[in-house]
Amino acid sequence: MTDTDGASPEDLGAKILAGEEFDPHGDLAKTMGVEYLEASAERVVGRMPVKGNTQPYGLLHGGASCVLAESLGSVGSALHAGPGRIAVGIEINATHHRSATEGYVTGVATRAHGGRTLATYDIVITDDQDRRVCTARLTCMLRDAPPGRPGGR
Repeated sequence: MTDTDGASPEDLGAKILAGEEFDPHGDLAKTMGVEYLEASAERVVGRMPVKGNTQPYGLLHGGASCVLAESLGSVGSALHAGPGRIAVGIEINATHHRSATEGYVTGVATRAHGGRTLATYDIVITDDQDRRVCTARLTCMLRDAPPGRPGGR
């Protein structure tokens, strides 16, 4: 991760989307095909293919929806936390409203609370027909980044 001292959250979000800052995917999100479309401390948008992320009946796996939700909310939380700080997920819940069997699902994470030590995001996941597939909520603890780690000095 490059040094982000003095960078605004908007600049940091643009760097993340361009791949110039830390890689927001992590191994799991990369494996699942998560793509980030928009990133700011207030709102993060991303999508993920249904294909490759299904359970045995060919339906989008509920855990895959949680991975998308946590990925989006974690990026928003990291942007909210700012330079030299990290966001660590401490609680997620999800309600699965309907199945998806093809195409992409798109998630929109909107900040519900942004404090000094906690950030909470509401995440709505929809299918290609704009039907709600899942509603999730993620809370992240915000901490100073350990030296030598992404976000640290």
